[in-house]
Amino acid sequence: MSPTPAPAKRPPGGPVLQKDVTRALETAFFEELAAVGYGKLSIEAVARRAGTGKAAVYRRWPSKQAMTAELASQAALAYVRAPDTGNLHDDIAQFVRDTMAALSHPLASRIVPDLLAETARNEELASALLAGIRTPRRENAAGMLRLAVGRGELPADTDLELGLDFLVSPTYWRLAVIRTPISDDYVERLTAKIIAALKA
Repeated sequence: MSPTPAPAKRPPGGPVLQKDVTRALETAFFEELAAVGYGKLSIEAVARRAGTGKAAVYRRWPSKQAMTAELASQAALAYVRAPDTGNLHDDIAQFVRDTMAALSHPLASRIVPDLLAETARNEELASALLAGIRTPRRENAAGMLRLAVGRGELPADTDLELGLDFLVSPTYWRLAVIRTPISDDYVERLTAKIIAALKA
């Protein structure tokens, strides 16, 4: 009969964070943020929605702002990644579709406008979100355009900074501001216009 294995030792450095609790808190955070907005969001409400105590939140994030910056950044970077299909047209068309899907998500459609409004009042949150979302996403998309330059699909002197604005702004305006649905035909027309602008 084999001896009973010794119980697993807890790693040094504090309590082990259970993944299922973390996932529950992440889900609760986005649901609560969509329901009440950043201004009324509270650690207590997130914990209550997740079925945990406040201590579970504070073991993972030191503040509401830190939780928002980390989770919003993770979600934004996961939803829209610059594709690499091998040609510029398909890359941009997929990027537009991914952006459209992200902005059309029921929670995102309420969260994104609220956070943008909040950043106008909260410089610390604005800085955190710019560092966690805008900078890495724009660098990611810039890589897509650089590949097109390398393939000879775009001129070597392409204005990447302006091109990055073209990639996202029309879709955001359409879905988040004037809230008008986008069809596949619109995606194709927009893709053609973006490419034409990049080559101009």
